[in-house]
Order: sequence, then C-alpha cells, then structure tokens
Amino acid sequence: MTSLYFFPHCFLRFLQNQSILSSSCCMMKSFQRCALLVRTLSVFVFFIPVTISVPFILLHGIRDQCSNGGTISFTQLLSNLSSSPGSCLEIGNGEQDSVSMPLTQQASIACEKVKQMKELSQGYNIVAQSQGNLVARGLIEFCDNAPPVLNYVSLGGPHAGIANIPKCTSPVCQLLRTDVYSDYVQDHIAPSGYIKLPNEMSKYLEHSKYLPKLNNERPTERNSIYKERFTSLHNLVLVMFQGDKVVMPKESCWFGYYPDGATTPLLPPQQTKLYTEDWIGLKTLDAAGKVKFVSVPGEHLQMAHDDVVKHVVPYLQNHPSFFLNADSTKI
Repeated sequence: MTSLYFFPHCFLRFLQNQSILSSSCCMMKSFQRCALLVRTLSVFVFFIPVTISVPFILLHGIRDQCSNGGTISFTQLLSNLSSSPGSCLEIGNGEQDSVSMPLTQQASIACEKVKQMKELSQGYNIVAQSQGNLVARGLIEFCDNAPPVLNYVSLGGPHAGIANIPKCTSPVCQLLRTDVYSDYVQDHIAPSGYIKLPNEMSKYLEHSKYLPKLNNERPTERNSIYKERFTSLHNLVLVMFQGDKVVMPKESCWFGYYPDGATTPLLPPQQTKLYTEDWIGLKTLDAAGKVKFVSVPGEHLQMAHDDVVKHVVPYLQNHPSFFLNADSTKI
C-alpha cells in the first residue's frame, strides 16, 4: 500500500523549492499562468484522500499462547475479515508466564515490544481476550513514548476485578483463595493482580499491586496521565459474554461491580465511583459516544462468527480518509 505521506510530501518538496519554481516560471510567457498552474496543482496535492490500513495486535488470555492453533486462527480470521495486518503479541514463553508473571511485568514487556515494532509507529488497534485486557490497558495507560492506540476491543476483560475464583482445585487456585494479597502471591500469580474481594477492600487497596493502580482507585495516587491516555481512544468496545462463569461478576467486563464492603447490589458501570468520579476517563469517553457496551450470547470467549463480524471487525478496518493541507498536517 502506498505510504500515507510519500506521494504528497514529494510534491510538497517540489512546490516549496523556490529555485525550481522560479526558473520554470521565468521560461513561461505569463507569470500569471505559472501562478495559476501552481495553485491548481496545490489543490490536487494537498487535498488527496488517502486511506490507511491500521495494524492490530491480539493479546491472548491466561493459559494460552500465540502459537496455539485457536489463537493463530482467530488472529488470521480478524486479519482476513478486516483486510488489516495483525499479529499476536507474545509475552515471555506464553502459557506459563501468563500464569506466573505479575501483570506489572507483563505490561512492561508488552510496552517495550510495541515500541520496537516499526509497523505500529503511526498507531495501532488492540483486540484483547480475558486477562490479556489488563495487559492491553497497561499498554494504553502506563507505556511512555509509545505509539497511540486508536481502537481497543475488549473481549471478556475483568476490568473492575473478579470477586470469586472460578472452580478449580489446583495449588494456584488455593493460594488465590487463602492468601491473595500476600506479597508472594502478588509477585508469582498473575490473576492475583485483579482479584478484588468486596469485603476486603482495605487489604485490596493496600496490597494489590496492579488493578488499583490501573483503575486509579487509590485516592492519594491518582494519575491524570493514565486518564488522559485512556480518553485518547477513538473507540472502546467492551464485550460481555452472557454465560460467562470465569469473570465473576460478568459485568466487570463493562466496569460494573459491587459497592465497597458488600456483594449486593451489583452496580452497572454508570453507578460505580470509577465512572461517576471519572477516575480513568470512562465517563468522558462514554459522554463522547466512544464506548460500546456489547452483550453477546455464549460462555467466556465463545463468540459467534456473526458477532465477531458485527462487533469486532469494524474497528479494525481501514481508517477514514485523511486530507493533507498546505502545512502537510492531517485534518
């Protein structure tokens, strides 16, 4: 695909070369004709519509990796349907590190990888699955001097935290149930970074090492830069799965959650303090019509093809035409 800037900039340099223009015009019979020619050419040069194809990255969930068949197929499907280049961004060794590496470190690694990917330098889109959404938001909020994220599609992301551990009997799950806010668990089990027990909010705010920072929940540590970066998104698509039994409550995918100190009632996102006090800019984005609250049938991450086409693909497709003005800036 032709570069967004190559064709117009070549002509711009030509038009700005006064010596060439002067010598050419002096050979003409009429200076007025030369000026008219330049003005006419300028119209064509500076207002050429150009469509750009924005790349996307996929961030997989826990106990998954980019080399798994399902992840490969989903990434390729999104690329085929949107006609945009896409790739799965791996952190560490994939499956093992998705469980054992703390999310702060995962987000840091993702940040450095994104900054090294030249194809993302002008901006990119994100599609994230489950736990991968917390890495995605780390990229958006924490990553300094990084290319901008334009559209962000969240599939089953536990954005407000999870209040219950899914049924399992592994040693990891046992540690999460009994000692989730200890330094050891926080530093060695990734999901500990977003477990938010409503009846233990003081421990959560004091000892949880990831989600309170990501959501700007600590009153004395709120960072306006995180909010500024989050509100720079063009579109935020929050997909909740109606049969989700992994993210509990499933409304966490929309930033809905329980009030502090209670497990009832379940608050919709617009009634949470995170929204009403606009800690990360969700209210600002919503007021601007940039948030899409999407509910689809199915269990966790079980998304029908038609729903992918309807709710994901449009935010990965070629972005609107740009026009270049006389200063070579996008308008």
